[in-house]
Amino acid sequence: MSILITGGAGFIGSDLTGLLIEDNEIVCVDNINSYYNQQIKFQNIASYRNHKNYTFLRADIENKKILDTIFKKHDVKTIIHLAAQVGVRNSIHNPALYARTNILGTLNLLELARDYKVKKFIFASSSSVYGDQEKYPFSESVPVNKPISPYAATKIAGEQLCYTYSYLYSIPIVCLRFFTVYGPRQRPDLAIHSFTRLIDRGLPIPMYGDGSTQRDYTYIDDIIQGIKGAMSYKDSEFEIINLGENQTVRLSYIVTLIERELNKKAIIKKLPLQNGDMKITFADITKAKKLLNYCPTTKITEGIRKFVDWYKSNKY
Repeated sequence: MSILITGGAGFIGSDLTGLLIEDNEIVCVDNINSYYNQQIKFQNIASYRNHKNYTFLRADIENKKILDTIFKKHDVKTIIHLAAQVGVRNSIHNPALYARTNILGTLNLLELARDYKVKKFIFASSSSVYGDQEKYPFSESVPVNKPISPYAATKIAGEQLCYTYSYLYSIPIVCLRFFTVYGPRQRPDLAIHSFTRLIDRGLPIPMYGDGSTQRDYTYIDDIIQGIKGAMSYKDSEFEIINLGENQTVRLSYIVTLIERELNKKAIIKKLPLQNGDMKITFADITKAKKLLNYCPTTKITEGIRKFVDWYKSNKY
């Protein structure tokens, strides 16, 4: 039996592959798009390419015919669907692209899960679905009917498609709402990686707002732990579950921590808050603890130290 990981050459997917590859056949699908330097993704999976348990296919998830060839060749029983067009701000400028990948691509995979009787489907959702909630921490039970970016709207649509297919065809599905994942291999466009690179080079960092925005930063190892728990979960056919740290950190403090680890001072360029940006993300992880035995362990000070140590050896 095989595990299909879409977006498997990305940050989360490549880390997850490292955890699973020794005991499972892994099929990685990734289109290696140009949203950021393509060589980074190739580098992420370089150590797996010759592994006996690893198959890589460069393909778009919008192309169902290509995806179908995977299921005909491999006995896929688990789908971990991480592939997506990412980035809140970019989705405002390219909403059709996000709809094609994040909605149609998800629909294609659900259709194949039904056709080939997949035993577990894990969908990577996002904290973005919560929009600007007035009460926090965010619980999975609150309505998510006011998304403030096309990206968030596509993730809500993905969750709803997952529910429909689970309901109609008894496909066991877990939708995991990730909260600001960071750590070694993090995408270079995300704040922690981008700020570290710019501070290190003595260049200004763009700070949208006054630095008071807050995020529930979640270290990659904790996210991987949560995904592994979702793979083993069997008590119901459909769940939506937050994966976060259950603590918030101000953007200004993130800058301070990076400055400390680099021993360099940031040059800050203050800019207005952008459309689509949430003021706060804050995960209630009660459900994850109960259902997945989820227990995040990496505090932000340790996580930033680990990231900066990695960055120093892997400067792009």
